[in-house]
Amino acid sequence: METLKIVKIGGNIIEDETSLNVFLELFSNVEGNKILVHGGGRRATSIASKLGIESKMVHGRRITDAETLEVITMVYGGLVNKNIVAKLQALNINAIGLTGADVNSITSKKRPVKDVDFGFVGDVTQVAHESINKLIQGGFTPVFCAITHDGAGQLLNTNADTIASQVAIGMSKLYETSIYYCFELNGVLEDFQDKNSVIKHIDTTRYKTLLEKGIIVDGMLPKLENCFHALHHGVHAINMGNTAMLTKTNDNFTKITL
Repeated sequence: METLKIVKIGGNIIEDETSLNVFLELFSNVEGNKILVHGGGRRATSIASKLGIESKMVHGRRITDAETLEVITMVYGGLVNKNIVAKLQALNINAIGLTGADVNSITSKKRPVKDVDFGFVGDVTQVAHESINKLIQGGFTPVFCAITHDGAGQLLNTNADTIASQVAIGMSKLYETSIYYCFELNGVLEDFQDKNSVIKHIDTTRYKTLLEKGIIVDGMLPKLENCFHALHHGVHAINMGNTAMLTKTNDNFTKITL
């Protein structure tokens, strides 16, 4: 079975031109089939502010009203996505920028209202792996922004980590898929105060131990829950760390397996 790497980049990389250029060069050198997933929340917040639109957050998650959805569509699907695609073309990667609506690739349903109404936020329901595969087999590198659709004409803001996970699960029907979550830390840390205390391998047993010791907390908890969900649904391995983990010589990152 062929391999497929799904790489997700965090907002800190997107916001810093130098970091983005370094990352994209590393990404361009990744061999084999690959997909890039990105968000752009900080840029969207900045531009919304300039337009006089207040960004509302609850528990670190964005409330996406109609005005905010327009900004997100412009920023994620336009400014950020096309900037990345153009830079990849300059690196001889024939990239194609996509939302979930393009070739009906990722459908979702509007998140139901429970304690909080998050507005036009989508939870992924289906990944059209055959359609995405046609692009890959055609020699294109898909670049997904964090927008999906409901199949009835409505775009929806969707968490980029979740998109990476769901795309990897969907594509595992055709490939041995691995996810690379690139962010500012070197990996999952044993001690958050020590940036070099990277836990290099986490499996199910180690994960339970880390939970019991209270090492996995706060924002890392939902990230790892998402990781193990993907592993239990067909994804081969997940890697978390800074952009250097995309090089063959770096092993200072966290690899997550069952």
